[in-house]
Amino acid sequence: MRKQKGFSLIELLIVVAIILIIAAIAIPNLLRARIAANESSAVASIRTLNTAQISYNSAYPTIGFAAGLGALAGTTCTPPTSASACLIDTQLASGTKSGYSFAMTGSGGPPASAYQSTAAPLTANQTGVRYFCSFADAVVRYSAAVITTCDNTVQPLQ
Repeated sequence: MRKQKGFSLIELLIVVAIILIIAAIAIPNLLRARIAANESSAVASIRTLNTAQISYNSAYPTIGFAAGLGALAGTTCTPPTSASACLIDTQLASGTKSGYSFAMTGSGGPPASAYQSTAAPLTANQTGVRYFCSFADAVVRYSAAVITTCDNTVQPLQ
């Protein structure tokens, strides 16, 4: 009788089944880790926007806070101006970064005495599950629902 080389079909099916079981356990954990990373990046970006607004308000007191993301960004920063302050990167200024969409509005004035920045997941429950916002008090706040107005009623981030 000849010695058989290779694996039998049953052995291969068992190996494939084990791989599928491991993948079924690992993939949801990877997706949760990605969501956590996106949310962490969104919070950091909101903090960056707060710092940029404070710097902008100090540099251009007659204008106050910037009216939008474009005024905080810039590509030619020699010298920076109130329309192109070069305080944030162009990726954040585009309005999307790490699975989140960012928006900013300035209000009051002139000079603008308030602002509101928001971060919303591009695809809810896939790129993020929480919405973030901040206003002139520079406290990052979050909500599980869409944030229309950022004020003291929105839960502060711990």
